[in-house]
Formats: sequence, C-alpha cells, structure tokens
Amino acid sequence: MEKIRFQDGKWVVPDNPIIPYIEGDGVGKEVTASAISVIDAAVEKEFSGKRKILWREILAGEKALKETGERLPGSTLREIKSYRVLFKGPLETPIGSGFRSLNVEIRMLLDLYANIRPVKYVEGLESPLKKPTVDMVIFRENTDDIYTGIEWKYNSKEAALMRSILKRDFNVEIKGDSGIGIKPMSKSKTERITRMAIRYAIANKRRAITIMHKGNIMKYTEGAFREWAYSIARREFNKNILVDETGRMQNSGKKILMNDRIADNMFQQIIAKPELYDIILAPNLNGDYVSDAAGALIGDIGILGSANIGDMGGAFEPVHGIAAKYAGKNLANPIGTIKAGSMMLEFMGWGRAAAVIDSAVKSAIKRKIVTQDIARAWGKKGLGTREFTEALVKIIKKGS
Repeated sequence: MEKIRFQDGKWVVPDNPIIPYIEGDGVGKEVTASAISVIDAAVEKEFSGKRKILWREILAGEKALKETGERLPGSTLREIKSYRVLFKGPLETPIGSGFRSLNVEIRMLLDLYANIRPVKYVEGLESPLKKPTVDMVIFRENTDDIYTGIEWKYNSKEAALMRSILKRDFNVEIKGDSGIGIKPMSKSKTERITRMAIRYAIANKRRAITIMHKGNIMKYTEGAFREWAYSIARREFNKNILVDETGRMQNSGKKILMNDRIADNMFQQIIAKPELYDIILAPNLNGDYVSDAAGALIGDIGILGSANIGDMGGAFEPVHGIAAKYAGKNLANPIGTIKAGSMMLEFMGWGRAAAVIDSAVKSAIKRKIVTQDIARAWGKKGLGTREFTEALVKIIKKGS
C-alpha cells in the first residue's frame, strides 16, 4: 500500500496505490460509486489481482459540511496535498454568491494547470449533427483568467477603491453601480499548458492544434495567450510544429499544424466543420465554454470525463454538474465519471485497463444498454444507475 509519487514530472505508480476519492454532491454519491465498481472490474479483468487500487474516501461538499461544518475541511486539503492524485464526483458551485468553487480550490492547491477533455462521438448516440465527425481533445488552462476569483461586489468598499484608483491613475471611468473583476493571464502559465498540449499531440500522433481566443478585443490577455503559444511552438517545437497564423492551411504534411480561431467564430466552426478540429488550446473561460459545446455535438455531455493535470498531481472528474434533481433516484448517467476513471488509469500507466473500460462503454451504447438520458432519444426508458453499472461490469467480465 503506497502513494503514487511524482519524479521529474513523471508518475511513479505502485501495484497497489492508495487513491483518495470524494463522492461529490447531488448525483455524485451514485455516479462515483458506479465508477469505482467499473474501474475495479477493469483492473481485475486486465491484471488478475496483480494490481489493485485501494480507495480512501475523503470529505468535501455537502457531506463534509454536515459532518465537519466545512465544505472543504483542512483535513481533506492535507490529504489531497499528501496523496496528490484525486478521483471525484461533481461538487456544487453556487451562482452569484456564497462559497468559492471547491473544484477551483482543489486545482489551485495542486497547481493542476491543465484541464484535458477528450470529446469523441460514440456510435449509437443521437448527435444533432448529420455527420458527427467529432474527435477533439480540449486543453483548457486551469489556473489563470477570471477563475482566479479576483472580483468585488458593485457596492463594496473594494470596488469603490478600485474605481477611484482607475479614475485617478489611468483616467478610466467605471460606473458606480458596476462590479469589478480582474482577468490575469500570464506568460509562464500560457507557455506551460502549450508545452503540455504539444507534447500530448506528438505522443498521440494528433494532426492539428487550434488556439481559441478573443484576442481581437482583449489584446493583452487573450491576444497575448495566442502570441505566447505561437512563440513556444516556434522556439521549442520547430521540428514538430508548423505554425500557420493565416488560418488558410488544411494540413501540414509530416508536422502538426498550429493555427488559431477567434472564440465566437470557433463555436460556429465546430458545428459546421467539426472534422477540421483536433486539439483545441484555450484559456480558462473559453475552454469551459467550448468543451460543453463540443459535448453537445456528440449527443450527450453526460458521457464526458476530464483530467486536471499538473507536473506533480492529478484530479479526475466528470464534466457534468451535480444534477440535484436526479440525486438519489437511480437515474443518473455514470459514464462521465467512469470515463474520468479511464483517463486516470491512462495517466497511471494502466492503459490496458482503461482500454477495457472504453471498449465496454462503446459496446453498451451500441447495444442500447444505457441510462434514461440517452435512451429517451430513442423513445425508450433506459436502465437505472445501478442496473447500468451491473450491466457494464458484466460486459467487462465477459470481455465483450
């Protein structure tokens, strides 16, 4: 029983690693339990007991609040910092007021600067596209941009002070009833996620990287993101990357093509011409938007998982939210959390077990063994969360 360690940015994984998990809020309890069952079945199927994950529950969200009076207790933060790898269900983030996003706090704690979301059409899903040629991987910068939470309420003394400073020192007039937020975007953080995206593209033989930005308006934040990304490609990956700032090239021969798109244009582009987009590299907010939009194109965002990765840690979670209205009703689709688990296995170097999960999910969808959110598109009822989990585990054990 050992922790996963990190050495020179590489994962060092024992045969029986201890991995903490957080159930999550809303449907989290159901989908996380489902995913753990599926992950365990895949690991057992592939490694026959020679490898096994030892799960360790830690508290966050509503469950932690009830038991400790805090949504993210100090003990949980210490555990996350100690183990550095976390598997989790969705956690609630309120709109407008209240506590800061727990997801963001966890990412910041471990400096998990890259959110990686693969979005690929699975045969059998009801996509809104006539030809759902969607196969994208979205690299979203995770620690910069407006998600840093630097903002002040319109009637706060801090907002009044900021308005005063802007008027006095920069001759910038902001209306007195305006809330104020700060959007930081740094060169070093942009460079490191660009490196990760390019290395991923090289390792996985991808064909193109598109930088998504609003640099025509926000020239010194999102425009700088674009320039810094291009600069890293030219300076450090010239042998592998062909930069095309004109946006006119369709392929690059043996090299990986790097181009860019304005954010608003990007949304219509991925709908009209999804086959042109392979890896999307985006600042935090744009990456959040486009990953959900891409998820809709394949027919169900509920099947998407994501990895939050840094040089010394990782956290894995579904893309979807807490879906509170389905909590405790045995209706939730656990595939997003299961796919997050598959990504975790990939980063652990247990890719064979991840392939078992991916194959089982594809088989289940193709055979219409699905939960209600997918089945209703076919006019069917669908399975409950527990029943779907049992069916998926059965597919894994049979190997078909």
